[in-house]
Amino acid sequence: MKRVLVGPLLHLLFRPWVRGAEHVPSSGAAILASNHLAVVDSFFLPLVLDREIVFIGKNEYFTGRGLKGRLTAGFMRGVGTIPVDRSGGKASEAALRTGLNRLAEGKLFGIYPEGTRSPDGRLYRGKTGVARMALESGAPVIPVAMIDTDKAQPLGQRLPRPRRIGVVIGEPLDFSRYQGMENDRFILRSVTDEIMYALMALSGQEYVDIYAATQKARIATGHPAASGPDAPPATAPGGREVPDVQVPVPPEDDAPAQ
Repeated sequence: MKRVLVGPLLHLLFRPWVRGAEHVPSSGAAILASNHLAVVDSFFLPLVLDREIVFIGKNEYFTGRGLKGRLTAGFMRGVGTIPVDRSGGKASEAALRTGLNRLAEGKLFGIYPEGTRSPDGRLYRGKTGVARMALESGAPVIPVAMIDTDKAQPLGQRLPRPRRIGVVIGEPLDFSRYQGMENDRFILRSVTDEIMYALMALSGQEYVDIYAATQKARIATGHPAASGPDAPPATAPGGREVPDVQVPVPPEDDAPAQ
């Protein structure tokens, strides 16, 4: 039903292109770990897949009042978003259990390892919840790069503006070698960094080794990241070598005429 109601409009306005859809299995559990540039990320990935996938969303999306609040809640439900109360100390556990329950049913679950949207289009340090979910469930992790969704919906803009967006899906990552080690914080960090490195390679984003929420707090207090000669050297997750990659573009035979 959600594809019937929402899909045609999104296809018409944004003409999404996808690369690597064959990496998503036709059956069985899998975690799709994506970078997070805009609220609409949760709309476009389900749109380009043949299988149903759901993300979790903050409860506030579903509790708004008035016409706008009802429309927002209806749209979020329409694209398969599951509401989770993210306030308090049990928020991470609630999100983890929501994902594990869905994976136990052999379904797809989407997660944003950065925990929140990027404040400036760069890729930020991943939280280890995705690693814990992978090790507890045994499901493969499929890295996903959303392309240009932040240009369609810049931070602070409620409604996206029509423009082409892309989805690049990487090969599944298998972490079965770490089975039973989900309580080892060093293993969790190593797995998370491996996932974030894959996202960096797919998306072509610059990586910043701090949490996105920390950077948002810095910006809010008037301390944005340094740029130019004062900027810190480029880095990659886990201290690895920075990959030589660029932001993906639409296939040439699918690109609009100039």
